[in-house]
Amino acid sequence: MRMTGENSSGNSETTMEDVKNLIKKKDDVEEQIKAYYDVLEDQGVGVEGPLVDAEGYPRADVNLYQIRTARHNISCLQNDHKAIMVEIEEALHQLHAREKAKREQDEAEAQEEAMEQQVVLPSPFARVDAVTQGSPACGAGLRVGDEVIEFGSVNTENFQNLQNIASVVQHSEGKPLRVTVIRDGQKAQMSLTPQRWSGRGLLGCNIVPIHR
Repeated sequence: MRMTGENSSGNSETTMEDVKNLIKKKDDVEEQIKAYYDVLEDQGVGVEGPLVDAEGYPRADVNLYQIRTARHNISCLQNDHKAIMVEIEEALHQLHAREKAKREQDEAEAQEEAMEQQVVLPSPFARVDAVTQGSPACGAGLRVGDEVIEFGSVNTENFQNLQNIASVVQHSEGKPLRVTVIRDGQKAQMSLTPQRWSGRGLLGCNIVPIHR
């Protein structure tokens, strides 16, 4: 007596709707059992009461057919009730197992994503410790505290000292440079064009090396 929602292929997953349907069927069966118990109570015999008199003859003071029918139906419905309870237990187990598996998968994916982010971000080689208002650096979006991981052709792998950045700036006057920094734990990219402005130098910011 399978009552879970199975499609024609017979392999559909149990849903909460299936569980609700099973619980409704359980409630319906319990109502029917109660109704038949009420019939027996009205007859005054119960489930085990004798249907013959002291001399062994069928009792004439009760409706024998109604009692036998009620007892038979109670027995059948109790078997149905047991089967439904087993199905409900199995369905709930499947739902909980699936929810647990999904939760574990989500946690694993979140952890993997966090690890990927950590792997993706290279170590910075310099930090911006000053940015002048109105300067090319300010206009490009550089901020104090930005940690530089790429400045034009200079990156974590080939950086040796600040002279590397100075050389790139001198040879790139009027040309946009791609600058990548780590800001608040996230990678940020901007375009910085070294050029003459009202202040000193071509950038208008101060960059210091990060000693590792």
